[in-house]
Amino acid sequence: MSPTATLSLEHRIDQLWEAVSLGDEQAATRTVFGALEDGTPAESVLQDVIAPVQRKVGEEWAANRLTVAQEHAATAINDRAVAALSCHYAAHAAVGRGRMIVACVDGEWHGLPARLLAEVLKLRGWRVDYLGAQVPTSHLITHIHQTGPEMVALSGSIATRLPTAHATITAVQATGTPVLVGGAAFGRHGQYARLLGADAWAPDARTAADRLDQGPLPRPAPAHQPIDDLPHLADQEYTMVARTHTRLVRAVMGALEERFPAMRDYTARQRQHTAEDIAHIVDFLAAALYTGDPELFTDFLTWTAGILNARSVPARSLTPALDILSEQLKDFPRATLMLTQATGCLIGTRSVIASDSRNTA
Repeated sequence: MSPTATLSLEHRIDQLWEAVSLGDEQAATRTVFGALEDGTPAESVLQDVIAPVQRKVGEEWAANRLTVAQEHAATAINDRAVAALSCHYAAHAAVGRGRMIVACVDGEWHGLPARLLAEVLKLRGWRVDYLGAQVPTSHLITHIHQTGPEMVALSGSIATRLPTAHATITAVQATGTPVLVGGAAFGRHGQYARLLGADAWAPDARTAADRLDQGPLPRPAPAHQPIDDLPHLADQEYTMVARTHTRLVRAVMGALEERFPAMRDYTARQRQHTAEDIAHIVDFLAAALYTGDPELFTDFLTWTAGILNARSVPARSLTPALDILSEQLKDFPRATLMLTQATGCLIGTRSVIASDSRNTA
């Protein structure tokens, strides 16, 4: 790509960001069609303009510079811009590569990454059934039997859905259909895709399409049980934590006020947010137990601490919550080890932040 084209893309990214951050759908649509008029290929508009703007939407929400409502509105505008592009090039797209299904894992509401993949694959000549967000596994399997696709592409952004993703991968492969997965849920390097037995992984739509250009995915091995992939599940820690989720959240909330006195002055809304944060902690602990990877849990806690700091909420409140959770799970060695490691990481992170604050004061 020439320097002039790169400059044009950067200009279009800035324009699209301004449009979506202001909630201006018409300006967003003009921007993406303006990029086409500049000579930018439709696939590049999807991957090099819309995708980076959507990443920025998430980053700005995490930094507390966009509200949840603004983030949802910006995402919806990006999604409609993709739809407008799709209608524009649909009549000219060549179809001849075969049929495939693109869907999000059940419980996964972040549908735009999967939508981008579907549109890129259409541009590469595939007939794509895009099923959208939150697709129940049973409905996906029914659609496979009805349509006979050559492949299924599953998208997941949140790691708490990995157990569901594993069951879906296994069910799809039992039909003789290979599965390609992508999205942040499967790890920065696709480590959870390999762990859960997916037939292929790609970090983005362009890489996925390039992989399929090399040839079809191999047909999966005969059906097997998830426990065959993850023998550590035999200790039942994941199952017990998942089943007692509600009780664990209540136990932490009930004891947290004594460990973190500032909570006594919390409003009802603040208490609700605290309960939601604790529920997410239990969810991610369960996902880490499922995968057997403590780093999944530690990374989530570090990210959560950053989110709280951006919202002027003391991240130190996480430590007593983890301590209480450890007490509740004292008979679960893998869980308590993960909680201990995460607590140590949080303490170290807070020390670095405090040191940086002193050095810049």
